[in-house]
Amino acid sequence: MDKQENNRDYYTIDILHISKTLLKRAWVIVLCGLLTAVIGFLVSTFIITPTYSSYIKLYVNNSSFSVGNTNFSISSSELTAAQSLIRTYGDILESRSTLERVIEKSGIIYTWKELSSMIKYESSNETEIMRVTVTCEDPYEASKIANTIAEVLPVRISEIINGASMEVVDSAIPELKKVAPDITRYTAIGFVIGLLLSVGVFTVLALMDDTIHSEEYILKTYDYPILGRVPDLLDADKRSSRYYF
Repeated sequence: MDKQENNRDYYTIDILHISKTLLKRAWVIVLCGLLTAVIGFLVSTFIITPTYSSYIKLYVNNSSFSVGNTNFSISSSELTAAQSLIRTYGDILESRSTLERVIEKSGIIYTWKELSSMIKYESSNETEIMRVTVTCEDPYEASKIANTIAEVLPVRISEIINGASMEVVDSAIPELKKVAPDITRYTAIGFVIGLLLSVGVFTVLALMDDTIHSEEYILKTYDYPILGRVPDLLDADKRSSRYYF
């Protein structure tokens, strides 16, 4: 039984050795992080196409409306009901027939599915104001599409829901500040990726290194006595000369 246990191979991880290896290569790790940070900066600046957003604000009139033969009366204080109406109006906005009218009226060359992916709606600060944001590669085209939605959507809603109406609170204007890509974010991500990759590579190399670096390693790992050590004559002129045991 003892012989079987003695014949087993054990694999130990020397954390101290790995730490020393990483500390010794710290400048390489930082350099790799800086290089990947530069790559992230260049990609976000020159390769990724920037996008711009423009938005409109519409007031949802929720006093009373009817769907078919059913009449509804909603108090303006019932915020939950107003937000439910915003979701309903949002579904109407994202419908194929509504987006096709927007495409025809604005003269853009997108399909209705492509246009749908460019549009986002939400309740503005949890109020009865519906905010519709359009994001695309041209800031002027984004504002044009948003203002066209402000013209088309109230008409579509009045056609579908009797008595319902919307009023334009804010029209869209071109926003020349791009919303994506975030150069700072891409640069930071590149730096972190470079650090992690370099740390991973040096950790694997340290784990695969079977060189005996100190006599303490022999004493802790094996039951063999140390009879002597041979100096590394090639590095004899250095303070930290290495030895082979």
